[in-house]
Amino acid sequence: MIVAAVEAGGTKFVLGLIRIPEEGEAPAEALWRESIPTTGPAETLGLARSLLEAAGKRFGQPERMGIGCFGPIELRPGHPRWGRVTTTPKPGWSGADVAGVLGAAFDLKPAFDTDVDAAAAAEHRWGAGRGLGDFIYVTVGTGIGGGIVAGGRIHHGHSHPELGHLRLAREPSDPFPGLCPYHHDCLEGLASGPAMAARWGRRAEELPAGHPAWDLEVTYLARAFAAYACVLAPERILLGGGVGLAPGLAEAVAHRLGEELAGYLGWLGPELPLGDYVKRPALGADAGLFGAAALALHD
Repeated sequence: MIVAAVEAGGTKFVLGLIRIPEEGEAPAEALWRESIPTTGPAETLGLARSLLEAAGKRFGQPERMGIGCFGPIELRPGHPRWGRVTTTPKPGWSGADVAGVLGAAFDLKPAFDTDVDAAAAAEHRWGAGRGLGDFIYVTVGTGIGGGIVAGGRIHHGHSHPELGHLRLAREPSDPFPGLCPYHHDCLEGLASGPAMAARWGRRAEELPAGHPAWDLEVTYLARAFAAYACVLAPERILLGGGVGLAPGLAEAVAHRLGEELAGYLGWLGPELPLGDYVKRPALGADAGLFGAAALALHD
């Protein structure tokens, strides 16, 4: 089966045609992939559609399509705004019909979900969440989002969770007001890639190991993960995204998480080592694209 996959991120769109083997255990290969910058919605969606159409003519028309999109987005089936971006702080994108424009490339109604839910679906099917009934995938990059797998299925609730907008106890030594236009000092406002750049004057990838930025990043992520552990009791938390995949970050957050919880959760630590609890995703940077394909495989 050939599946069209789109990881519609706030910084870039990654497009692909994925060949899925009959047994469904792992993606056989990405027949084609292309990355384009996320600019305005008309330009980005128009170019993405053209590239998908050209790839379909070259490699074969896909049978299904999946899109993992930055949010917030409308996911409720039958809602008149299904498939669109809603109240995003990204200029110009509120109301953009992502599913409609891209699905028209192949005359398909795509499976549509958040980019982080897509990554969670990929890790559940093929990666570090395989065999687990309950886990969380957290991405830290342009924004911070989280996908929750509960009882073996992506959890949506009324629409989709917003784990990045959890309000946190601030470090007394941190004067940064927060970058979120809605909540200022929520997790995303304090610990996203743009927040790190605004606070320190340098992008995360330019900050060396040992810089105070990383200790503060670890503190805020561990504080949020402690809340997730107490409220949802997941079997594992996966930490991905452009910032989240920084070398050593997952291990440092796991250690600090133990300090944050102070032994309160008896099952975490003695029964489940912290090093096995907070982990990097097995699919790495491919989780989003293959996740979009995984969405399309769900009935």
